[in-house]
Amino acid sequence: MHEMGIAMQIMDIVKSAIPKDMPDPKVSAINLKVGKLTAIVPESLRFCFTIASRDTPFADAKLVIEEVPVRVVCKECRAESVITGPDFSCSQCKSRELAIITGRELTVASIELAEPED
Repeated sequence: MHEMGIAMQIMDIVKSAIPKDMPDPKVSAINLKVGKLTAIVPESLRFCFTIASRDTPFADAKLVIEEVPVRVVCKECRAESVITGPDFSCSQCKSRELAIITGRELTVASIELAEPED
């Protein structure tokens, strides 16, 4: 299950993005963009994140995952389309000469911090 390693890397990325001089930061949400071609199972990633974030500033953080579709452009006719199944061919001319535009990303899009308690 490679999702555990990914969950830990996400925490490292978020940790490095929080200003060092911020006293006791609490992360409320981490917003991710995950491409369909990454072979990441969102439910598994959430589960692993819950386990990995115990006893950390991320313990109560919600992992929000936006799945990014596989979008391609045909190298023959230049048509753009979204691939939803196993057939990687152009929806217009049926060519298999495609360039992937989206679908491989794994990005921390944003981080939401909880309001400091008084």
